[in-house]
Amino acid sequence: MRKARYIRLADLVSTAIQEGKLAPGTKLPTHRAFAEQFNVALATATRAYGELERRDLIVGEAGRGTFVRDRGLPPTLGVRQTASDGLIDLVFNMPGDAADADMLRTGLRRLAAAGDLEAMLRYQPHGGRTHERRIIAECLAATLGSIDPECLLVTSGGQHGLATIALGLLGRGDRIATDTLTYPGFKSIAALQGLDLVPVEGRHGVMEPDDLERKCRARKLRAVYLMPTVHNPLGSVMDEATRLRLVEVARAHDLLLIEDAAYAFLEPDPPPSLIALAPERTVHVGGFSKSLATGLRLGYLIAPMTHTDRLLEAIRATTWNAPALISGLVSGWVEDGTLANSEETRRRDGAELQQLCQTVFDGRSILSHRNAGFAWLPLEKGVRAEPIVTRLKEHGISVSGAEPFATTVAVPQALRLAFGGAPKDELEEVFQIVRKAVDRASVS
Repeated sequence: MRKARYIRLADLVSTAIQEGKLAPGTKLPTHRAFAEQFNVALATATRAYGELERRDLIVGEAGRGTFVRDRGLPPTLGVRQTASDGLIDLVFNMPGDAADADMLRTGLRRLAAAGDLEAMLRYQPHGGRTHERRIIAECLAATLGSIDPECLLVTSGGQHGLATIALGLLGRGDRIATDTLTYPGFKSIAALQGLDLVPVEGRHGVMEPDDLERKCRARKLRAVYLMPTVHNPLGSVMDEATRLRLVEVARAHDLLLIEDAAYAFLEPDPPPSLIALAPERTVHVGGFSKSLATGLRLGYLIAPMTHTDRLLEAIRATTWNAPALISGLVSGWVEDGTLANSEETRRRDGAELQQLCQTVFDGRSILSHRNAGFAWLPLEKGVRAEPIVTRLKEHGISVSGAEPFATTVAVPQALRLAFGGAPKDELEEVFQIVRKAVDRASVS
């Protein structure tokens, strides 16, 4: 069977890339120029470029055009964890402290001495044990207000919580509004579940309610995914007035609000949460990986009672229940103050490293939260991220560009720096190497 014309054109360009005739970083013709070059319709050229993007051979960049991708870089950098091969990892945010192992030893000893240890070897309630749900709900009341423990479900981490929402409350083809830069883990879930992400304009990670309303009027949306308190990757905190306006839009168009609070603990004085402002339509997602340890996968969902049965079914279908050993550890740390101490340590460490980052990159625009272990470095006009990422990899440093976070077709040019993967005593030198690579790209 003869291949479609756009596939044949994509194969032609693909061969040129594979044979080195089109080197990494080569700028390709515009869609219109490509169509004229091969005497095809503009739609055919657009489909050919789309096929090449699907093959991860080219990348579109905001305001600059389309370029041949550097095949030496994994296209999923920033999404999938791969062997580091000795690289200093500035891709994944992995907060940690020298005292964490002692925290775990103490917690395990306490569990070993508990009278109900045998119960942890058996199946647990799908939404978590009642007393642990109550402990977590009481802990969150200081920032979220009073929470009915029956509306709080324990999950195997925040990522599992997001997947549970997608499986339990959303359906294939549903349109979900998101920021133009958003959490890559939610993008992955959306791709697996067949959700259509609709980017909504904003400023520095704060969604613009008027643009959300325009998107709602243009086509039916099912939900909005937001990180209003410490946005990832930009670190912004949405002000209360914007939250109230977003709630107004959500009520007018019957939208489900998905509030991701993975990094919310970093903000010591947050505005009211979305679940406090609109409890009837908000599903709040949180976890303890960033505040305690990334390997301890425990999270929670807080949802209207009308949604809990469907969410419980999704938990049952995926993990049956969160591991009792980990939930027992975490609930114990909540009660004895270990969680609060760990959160304070993470905020203090983040503030220290942010100050170091700001000092090294003085004179360059850095977007971040003052206590976060990550920062966003927009590049100057005309500077591309991919060659910088390649150059830094040659220096033994792994960083991410904007592509894993972007929900728009044209990807902005920026670097996302996460601090947890480098030893503290080496971080200043690492930042200096990144700074030199960025400066070099800016003058070339």
